[in-house]
Amino acid sequence: MEDNMNILVTIPVEPAHVEKLRAAGPGCQFRFKQGAPLPSLVDAPLPFENLLDTEPVAQEDVDWADIILGNVKGAMLHGGEKLKWLQTNSAGVEEYIKPGVLAQGALLTNATGAYGLAISEHMLAMLLGVMKKLPLYRDRQHKEKWGSLGAVGSIYGSTVLVLGMGDIGGEFGKRCKALGARVIGMRRTDARKPDYADEVRLIGELDEVLPQADVVAITLPGTEATRGLIDRKRIESMKPGAILLNVGRGYIVDTDALCDALESGALSGAGVDVTEPEPLPQGHRLWQIPTAVVTPHISGFYHLKETHERIVNIMCENLERFLQGEPLRNQVDFATGYRKL
Repeated sequence: MEDNMNILVTIPVEPAHVEKLRAAGPGCQFRFKQGAPLPSLVDAPLPFENLLDTEPVAQEDVDWADIILGNVKGAMLHGGEKLKWLQTNSAGVEEYIKPGVLAQGALLTNATGAYGLAISEHMLAMLLGVMKKLPLYRDRQHKEKWGSLGAVGSIYGSTVLVLGMGDIGGEFGKRCKALGARVIGMRRTDARKPDYADEVRLIGELDEVLPQADVVAITLPGTEATRGLIDRKRIESMKPGAILLNVGRGYIVDTDALCDALESGALSGAGVDVTEPEPLPQGHRLWQIPTAVVTPHISGFYHLKETHERIVNIMCENLERFLQGEPLRNQVDFATGYRKL
């Protein structure tokens, strides 16, 4: 493989990251630019002290690149033949598997492995918060009310159903298992059981397993196969008092049905970092449901410094592999939107 590639880097970088990337691609030409920020994070400063000040990515930068490390708007790619490989800084890649975005033969890899730590801890925080009624006590704190809200739940002894057993789902399952839960994992095609799971079922068995779960944790990617997966019928089939967590994509869950179940008390709570619609508009009733914890799609991104470091490391490893003609880590199957096994 040639080593004089033009490489566009659109993730935030510090001087140490620039050195690592250049070392991974000796002889290559680099441009460091700002990728498009997430809408929910426009006003939020990144938690870095030595971040380099770079210009926003332009169409000319995209057209110049043989390799792009980081996310750019899909419309900027327009199926250009020059681009040989796109390494995203996200786990989700639905924007890039659409026809015409990447040229035939271009490689697509994602950042699976970077987000498991941050997002699984966020999920655990939401789950414990709901189980221990912390949001309800916070509401009472604001009203200066002292008193008990009654019984609480525990992860210990509960049954946790994890939909999606990739990096994020696996890390969450491990944490729940360590706290004494029975963990059931759910996969599309592979029923092999990792050590942290008590059981693994295939997605076709969802309707059988769903009523057993005290906690349903959704970590699935956004694909046409997962759109609307947790519909009204399935929400109504969930165990009375169960808790739903969603860090996958908002459109996997029927939002109106979720709100109905929370307002009626059929579900005891929910923690969602993704919503449908997204951003969740002002005036939407989900904002006002006391037993719902809503965060604005921030469980990943770069809020945890370790996530940023892991993304850079994945990019460096894959860049070395690409230049040496070796198979890349986290290659995406365009037909499914999932990482190839």
